[in-house]
Amino acid sequence: MKVVLLAGGFGTRISEESVNKPKPMIEVGEMPILWHIMKHYGYYGYNEFIICAGYKQRYIKEWFHNYFIDSSDVTFDYTNDQRIVIHHKRTEPWKVTVVDTGLNTMTGGRVRRIHEYVKDEPFMLTYGDAVCDVDISELVKFHRSHGKWATLTAVLQSQQKGVLDINDAGAVRSFREKQSGDGVLINAGYMVLEPMVFKYLENDQTVFESVILERLAGDGQLMSYQHTGFWQCMDSVREHQILETYWKKGNAPWKVW
Repeated sequence: MKVVLLAGGFGTRISEESVNKPKPMIEVGEMPILWHIMKHYGYYGYNEFIICAGYKQRYIKEWFHNYFIDSSDVTFDYTNDQRIVIHHKRTEPWKVTVVDTGLNTMTGGRVRRIHEYVKDEPFMLTYGDAVCDVDISELVKFHRSHGKWATLTAVLQSQQKGVLDINDAGAVRSFREKQSGDGVLINAGYMVLEPMVFKYLENDQTVFESVILERLAGDGQLMSYQHTGFWQCMDSVREHQILETYWKKGNAPWKVW
């Protein structure tokens, strides 16, 4: 199953740092937060990624282009046909496809643009700016158990994110965008989707959260996997500092690998 990562937005709420690079490439512990998310999925055996890039997408492509060299010992042999010899390769067994999904494309439009890479298979989808210690294997197991088209991970937070109305069986009855003062179950991302969701994606301006999730909920095709562990987004400099502090102290909850 492929993992699709949304990494194309402007990151305006953390513009102090995203002015020079896409928000998913802002570093936590000297590595992009996107790398942390991918390491999490890789721990559970999911190593094929499709990155929905947009804003400063060249930065993402160049980072992955250089990652192999930066993570290995290298000999540049200028005496023998200018060979480059790699020693002690330390990179992960990843296959990464970076797709330019447009500068002003909405989240649903970005997913629509990577359809050809996912084809007609189930896939996972999450945001490139939040870390979590959710058990991906259990999430996928739950998704396969209910037979619906979509599963999202729900966490209880006081932050202002997309709000869920969930019944006792775990079915999502409705989805609405954030409102001030909400302190309820929210959409933390970490979604599992069936290919049928592509039929909802109309154009570049389709917003995945306020259009697609609402329609899936209304059609009875959206379920929630409730996670009681750690989840933290990186929408502001303060939240970035929170993640940095966890990492520097050596007790980052999302570091399951």
